[in-house]
Amino acid sequence: MRRLSLLAGALALALAGLASAQAVFIDNARVHTAGPAGTLENGDVLITDGVITAVGRELAPPPGALRIDAKGQPLTPGLFAGLTALGLEEISAESSTVHNALGAPAPHVHPGETRWRPEFDVLPAFNPRSQVIGVNRLEGLTFTVLAPGALEQGSFVTGQGGAVRLDGRFDALVEGSRSLFIDLGNGAVAASGGSRAGQYMLLDQAIREARPAPSPMMMVSPGHGLLTPAGREAMSRYLRGGRVVFMVDRAADIRQVIRLGQQYGFQPVIAGGAEAWVVAEELAAARVPVLLDALVNLPGSFDQLGARIDNAAKLHAAGVTIAFTQSGDATHNARKIRQLAGVAAANGLPWEAALAGLTANPARIFGIEGRLGSIEVGKVADLVLWNGDPLEVTTTATQVFVGGRAVPMQSRQTLLRDRYLAPKGVLPRQYPAAGEGENGGP
Repeated sequence: MRRLSLLAGALALALAGLASAQAVFIDNARVHTAGPAGTLENGDVLITDGVITAVGRELAPPPGALRIDAKGQPLTPGLFAGLTALGLEEISAESSTVHNALGAPAPHVHPGETRWRPEFDVLPAFNPRSQVIGVNRLEGLTFTVLAPGALEQGSFVTGQGGAVRLDGRFDALVEGSRSLFIDLGNGAVAASGGSRAGQYMLLDQAIREARPAPSPMMMVSPGHGLLTPAGREAMSRYLRGGRVVFMVDRAADIRQVIRLGQQYGFQPVIAGGAEAWVVAEELAAARVPVLLDALVNLPGSFDQLGARIDNAAKLHAAGVTIAFTQSGDATHNARKIRQLAGVAAANGLPWEAALAGLTANPARIFGIEGRLGSIEVGKVADLVLWNGDPLEVTTTATQVFVGGRAVPMQSRQTLLRDRYLAPKGVLPRQYPAAGEGENGGP
């Protein structure tokens, strides 16, 4: 442990001038590109102005570049945190800090008539300075997809979200990633008259309202129908080839999602997919990707009776694009997502495919592969150096780079740890040390 601490300290000193350096040269790393180049032993990566400008072996650093000797450590792209409420949820038990769902009845036009609100969008509420972001970024997570939470009443169309980079900037949205979220799981049945068939009836009605009416006589009059005018406009955008993420586990429901996508013209994504392996061939043929929790191997509900621990391996073997997301406390424990990939790799999923499920694949699923997800020329330099296999839970990040800039390897948790482990001084330990900061930014 002391040797690792000394290495980390030496690296921190080497990076002290990184913020002002124009070029950064990472030398002698085991570069897991998560791209066509695969893994490069003794590989080098050149970063210029926050963008990867060269990847290869035995490259020469340009004059004036800050050189970092990785000493053979693994280097990966920054990791995907899954579907989360990072920056939207600070303290779960304090409702004033939770901003990812509509609470109480959604606004309605007529008393007692609840409206669906697909126009609800969590992205404007994102706070890049959240302490929760700082804690998870320290563990190599550099981007996430913000997903609206389940509504307390009325609708299983939960709203819109999208991908954000965890780089501390207020304009963190990654363009092209906006998605609509629909919960067709067992927990949403109550919002459709207690019937699974009712879900599909109401969803079909909402889609019909959002589509252009074939004649003026068939237009929905203001104040009537499931959707508000803004809701119809929002949903109609996704019916023109947009991305719709369905929270669903049952194989029968997954087949219905595939059918709906083909019928109405949107691009479905399955989130959950405990029984996705049952319909793997159909998912592959329709090119429908799956975000799954590789730890779901027992039936937590009647929707998950067919759950199995080699789900990811079977989907990958069938040609389905997979990525990982957590089904538990996905926000505060986002950093545990590496365990999902590691468990999948231990149960038949090739190692490179498991890493892709945390990097290249989620970027591809959400339409941001041109900027993130792999170590390739032209991509944003969100990178992580590790002190061991990144899919092992005992491995930690040595250094996280966001936009080519080294993130201080401290968070609120490490500051509190160090404060209370230090010998007692003149002031009580609850007083911060001189220069100690607890900012959520990088």
